[in-house]
Amino acid sequence: MAKALVAFPGGFGTMDELFETLTLVQTGKVTDAPPIILFGSEFWNSVVNFDALVEWGTISPEDLQLFTIVDTVEQARDAIIEQLSARFLS
Repeated sequence: MAKALVAFPGGFGTMDELFETLTLVQTGKVTDAPPIILFGSEFWNSVVNFDALVEWGTISPEDLQLFTIVDTVEQARDAIIEQLSARFLS
């Protein structure tokens, strides 16, 4: 089992894997949810309007906490370390 999911800008396959993982975590089907990192805020904020999904009631505001959007390798590394440390070392 993967310890983290880092999604880079991509097409249908990327979206399929990302949303399948988010759905499994959201619905509780995955008990130890991996950190989900979306790399490239300009891409992700342009392509997917997560705030609109909340406004339309298709996801809850808490669902926005299921992933982290980053712009640098260092931010991705730090987010993964922080989330895995909280899960496995606390």
